[in-house]
Amino acid sequence: MTLYRKPLSLAFGAVLSAITFASAAQAAEFDLSPEQPGRIHAEKSDKAAAAISPNFKFAREGYLTVATNPGNPPLGTYATDAKTVVGSDPDITVLIAETLGLKLDLVPVAWADWPLGLASGKYDAVISNVTVTEERKEKFDFSTYRQDVLGFYVKADSKVTSIKEPKDIAGLKIITSAGTNQEKILLEWDRENVAAGLKPIEAQYYDDSAASQLALQSGRADAEFNPNATLAYAAAVNGKTKLVGIVNGGWPLTAEIAVATRKGSGLADAVTLAINELIASGKYGEVLKKWSLTAEAIDQSRTNPPGLPKPNS
Repeated sequence: MTLYRKPLSLAFGAVLSAITFASAAQAAEFDLSPEQPGRIHAEKSDKAAAAISPNFKFAREGYLTVATNPGNPPLGTYATDAKTVVGSDPDITVLIAETLGLKLDLVPVAWADWPLGLASGKYDAVISNVTVTEERKEKFDFSTYRQDVLGFYVKADSKVTSIKEPKDIAGLKIITSAGTNQEKILLEWDRENVAAGLKPIEAQYYDDSAASQLALQSGRADAEFNPNATLAYAAAVNGKTKLVGIVNGGWPLTAEIAVATRKGSGLADAVTLAINELIASGKYGEVLKKWSLTAEAIDQSRTNPPGLPKPNS
């Protein structure tokens, strides 16, 4: 199966410097206040609003009700009041709602709960670092808004200095997240290594980032392989970890992150149009720059592009 977006083409060193934060001082400048005084806003687009199907049933009239999983910054996290969700995904959500002429009701949910909530109409959309897959497309529509980039991070003084291909992980103890694309990639790399006579990995799973960081610092794990944005933020804040490799989330293909909406509900095309207007106006780029995610930007949003194939397909 071929995906039609261009693959990442920068050399590793260039990508590394483009998508990691400059310093802990820079990370400290990120605004995690509930007020978000520097938040970027957009005007209503009559064209985008008119693209919403007249038959679409909003969960709450006059509002765009969006579910998000506040995992880690910069994508989404709780503000200093421990209840307001802030980050790049919430900022993109604000822009989309405003472009569609709607108020925003942003609902924090557990990752496992969003599919049922979206399918049942409890939420109008989900914006939470969701990758487009062919399996998910059977139940949901998608409007892309970011590249899917994963990173390998190790302890700052680790002897592991580069992970670029399967053989580089042989024999390592690696943290990842269960049921994710990064887990699939990691296990596939491991299968290739074992078939080639190399040492197997030890995959480790933790409930939160604090536990993962502790495992790395204590030596119980050699590396963590998860979304680059969140791991880059942690590296900048604490200075205890470093990036040693990046992989597109769709390896060996390329993948994109998207807004998920109910299948055939009549909202996806309007969301795609809104995102493309935000890209054209520069508002989209401003948000990514604000959260140091410029290297994960896309040139154009698409509705239901080719997604990652089903397992064994």
